[in-house]
Parts: sequence; C-alpha cells; structure tokens
Amino acid sequence: MSGNSYGTLFKVSTWGESHGEGVGVVVDGCPAGLSLKETDIQKELDRRKTGQSKVTTMRKETDHVNILSGVFKGKTTGTPIALWVKNQDADSSKYEEIKHLFRPGHADFTYLMKYGFRDYRGGGRSSARETVGRVAAGAIAKKLLARNKIKIIGYTKQIGPYIAKIIDLKQIEKNIVRCPDKIMAQKMVDHILSARKNGDSVGGVVELIAKGVPTGLGEPVFDRLDADLAKAMMSIPAVKGVEFGIGFEAAKMFGSECNDPFITKGKKITTKTNNSGGIHGGISNGSDIVLRMVVKPTSSINKSQNTVSTDGKKTKIRVEGRHDPCVSPRAVPIAEAMMALTLIDHLMRNYFSKLK
Repeated sequence: MSGNSYGTLFKVSTWGESHGEGVGVVVDGCPAGLSLKETDIQKELDRRKTGQSKVTTMRKETDHVNILSGVFKGKTTGTPIALWVKNQDADSSKYEEIKHLFRPGHADFTYLMKYGFRDYRGGGRSSARETVGRVAAGAIAKKLLARNKIKIIGYTKQIGPYIAKIIDLKQIEKNIVRCPDKIMAQKMVDHILSARKNGDSVGGVVELIAKGVPTGLGEPVFDRLDADLAKAMMSIPAVKGVEFGIGFEAAKMFGSECNDPFITKGKKITTKTNNSGGIHGGISNGSDIVLRMVVKPTSSINKSQNTVSTDGKKTKIRVEGRHDPCVSPRAVPIAEAMMALTLIDHLMRNYFSKLK
C-alpha cells in the first residue's frame, strides 16, 4: 500500500489505525545533533489530543509518545526516528452494530471498493487518529525550523458563519476553539454546542502564517512550494479546499489590484502588499506565507441519514459514539505540523540549489 509517506529529504511515514494497538511515525532525514526529548513532542500532541474540552470528542487518549529509535543521550543520531503512541480508549462496540452500512461522508465505501476489505472500527486507516504521527513528526520539524528563525502560527479563522475580525495571537490558546478573536470565539463555541445538542456538526476555516521563511523555497515545476503546501493540507482528513493570500477573492479583482508591487525597505527588496500569500511562481518571496484551509463538518453525526448496506439495500443510519462536533480546533496543530514538514523539506532541498 503506497501513499503513507511524505517528503523528499525530510521524509515521514505514518502507520497505525484508529482502533488498533497504536499509531506512530518514522522520521527519516533529521540531521544528527538536534536536542530532542519526548516532552518536545508531547507538548504538540497535547494540543491535538482528544477530550480537551466540551467541543471535542470525549474519547480519552493521553497520547503519550515513546521515542523508540534515532535519539541517544538526548540528541538525534541522524538515523530514522521511530515514534509510537498507544491507543488506550478505543471502543469498537458502536461500530460492530453498523459495520455492514456505509457511513455518509466517510471512506467506508471507497476503501472497500479499492481494497475489497476494510477495517470498519472508526474508519481504520482513514481515521484522523492517523494524524498523531504527523503532529509528532511536525514537532521535530518545528525545532529545526526554529533554528532558522522560522515560526508557524495557526488558528481558527471561521466556524460556521462566525469569522474572526480581530487577530490577537495571544488569544489563540486561551479559548477552546483556538480563535484569535475573543468575542467571536464565544460565538463559535455556542454554535458548536448548539449543533452537538441537535446531533449535528459544523465546519470551519483554519488559517496558517509562516514567518521568517527565506526567499527561494520551492522547486519548479511540479514541486512548487504552494503546490506542496496545498497537497500537505489536502492530505488532512476532512479538508476540502486550500487558498493562499487573497485566495478566491482574486476572482473579483483587477490585475492592478491583485499584484503585489515591489518596494525597497532599507537594502531589502520586498512587496508592498501580500496578496500572493508569500509565494510567486511557486517560490517563496520572503514575505509571510499565508494560507487557509476549509474543514468540512464532521461526517459522524447523531442524526438519522439515508444510506445503503454493503449489499446495496436502502436503509437508515445514525452514527453513535464519541465524535468531534467540529474538527477545526484540533485541526490547527495538525495543519501546523504539515506546514512545518513541508517547509523543512524545502529548506533542505534549497541548500543544494546554488553554490554557496
């Protein structure tokens, strides 16, 4: 089975299923000598884990990470780093009752058609539980990026009709939806809880900003930086769209409005605006990289829906169990991780782009 690895020089391969023994990742390409301990990774996993608040799934997973290889006496050795997280609170009983039904919005049907066999317990490999490995690997990538003064900031920009109007970065981790707008954050919480009470779910938008990215990251033609970032975000479960900078608003603009005029600040050439989101021609231009991804409403809802059984018979389904009524808040650290993995890979690749 292919498609479980990501990256070229900094490569990660995730493994595991939602209701299996555990989940994890192998990181290959991390340079030797990086100080790394389990607490460096744990702090990122804690932002992603289940049961954080009243707007997340009540599945209780501590997501305690174990470093199995690639680290000796607190430093990376340059060999593959294996990370493992044990599944401790998986309850497969609810899935036994509906294993013969296709859940609307899920990968049940497509996995069965592709492989002829599927793990029906929580979606198996298609579950967002797989992203534990991504966040763990992303913690390592973030440490490497920090050495190059590159920082990634993620937050919930929108949930349902409520859009953050104020971007106060200090507010992000102070509310349970990770919104930088304190007033909108409460409206988002109320909207999510209302949907949950009605057995439904809601979607949202996550915005990411990468600061300190140098000019020149990105490879022509198919490995453009924006193309790889888009792939990284679209590989996250429930993500249905990605835009950079001004994004789809560009369709309403004239070229004279959309273009980013070049200016000089001191001895540095930069742009007056950042409608492009920090990327020109697939290569970073030195401005902040800004992207947004839209996350659909959680597919597992406690409402009666039309579906069919594996033998094609029409029926109804109500998906019971423990599910997020909105995945956007927990998607923030996952998106940050995927951006970090993409940027560190391109940073390494860029080292060989010209003679130093």
